Amino acid sequence: MIDTIEISSDLKFRLLQIEALVGNTPLMPIRNLHQNSKVKIFAKAEWQQIGGSVKSRPAFSIIRTAIENGDLNEERHLLDATSGNTGIAYAAIGEELGIPVMLCLPENASVERKELLASLGANIIYTSRFESTDGAQEKARTLSLLEPEKYYYADQYNNDANWQAHYHGTALEIFQQSNQEITHFIAGLGTTGTFVGTSRRLKELNPAIQTIALHPETALHGLEGWKHLETAKVPGIYDDQIADENRLADTLAAYDMVKAAAEKEDLLLSPSAAANLAGAVRLAEEIDEGVIVTIFPDNADKYGEVIEHIFGNENN
Repeated sequence: MIDTIEISSDLKFRLLQIEALVGNTPLMPIRNLHQNSKVKIFAKAEWQQIGGSVKSRPAFSIIRTAIENGDLNEERHLLDATSGNTGIAYAAIGEELGIPVMLCLPENASVERKELLASLGANIIYTSRFESTDGAQEKARTLSLLEPEKYYYADQYNNDANWQAHYHGTALEIFQQSNQEITHFIAGLGTTGTFVGTSRRLKELNPAIQTIALHPETALHGLEGWKHLETAKVPGIYDDQIADENRLADTLAAYDMVKAAAEKEDLLLSPSAAANLAGAVRLAEEIDEGVIVTIFPDNADKYGEVIEHIFGNENN
């Protein structure tokens, strides 16, 4: 336990400046991937904010809360485990604030993510690819216990500021941007913050809204950042009572949707965004009418090898 640290007025001012770069992403219509004219599909284009992904929301919320609580400033490192996107958001925000960032990252993260993190000045400790983010979490926790004065351990999987970012931001944006017409919310599970926070608030705004959680089909899936909760360490922020329905997401179906979205919607999506979209399209084919909203966590910019593989299969 450390004493509360003093926060400079300059740091508070820069925090307010960055807040304007987080959230308020557009709700994009998906028009050409399903046949039911009585169903509309929309997706939040989350790459259109600092850090380039949905993780900018919880990263900023975690950093802001820690600064306001006197737990973090320019002299103390922010430490966390990440599969990539949250780390990139931490690094982008940390660079603007002058806060050093230390990340524990599985060694099989994409080359693009590693290069981007390095360009943002993040310090990286690589952990075993076989232990996924569970191993990265254990390494981060150990470091925080060894040097508590040096590190503020953000612990995104167990930090309430994660889901609260979506409760106070994402859900309200969706509700307003859909003209309060949303009937279904569907999204995948990683830290689970996006689904838990958004669903919790949407249910308060309109209890009739159906919330559907997407789980990777197997432990050995190809959806970077997603957790197979049956075999992985379950995040402390996860609430298994939030979802009205749980469905499986297939990696190959997500890869097929990457190609379909590029061809029919002119969107180059990440596999995770495509998995969410595939779930939304499948749902649209099953219901009579409604307004479905999902999340595009990021685009394809950080997935070069995977995208090349997906499109390369067309020529095989």
